[in-house]
Amino acid sequence: MRELAEQDSAGDLSRDEWLGLMLDRKVAMRADKRVRNKLAAAKLRFPEACIEDIDFATPRGLDRRNTMALDKGEWLKAHENLIVTGQPDPTT
Repeated sequence: MRELAEQDSAGDLSRDEWLGLMLDRKVAMRADKRVRNKLAAAKLRFPEACIEDIDFATPRGLDRRNTMALDKGEWLKAHENLIVTGQPDPTT
């Protein structure tokens, strides 16, 4: 909140605008904290993994088009289920 007060444009804001910005920031901070807590509780094997880092050249049988279609999330909007199957990792 101090960062907001220290900005040059802070004096140009009305009281309602100021309050709105503070409330928006608080809501965003709570949402971020909730996501961080859920990610920590999930104990993901590769928590920093993202779809852009997939190496499709490695022979794993991944189809780039299907994988990128899943990334768009249309299956979520359509309330469909997703089951991912694959070969178990021999190193585990």
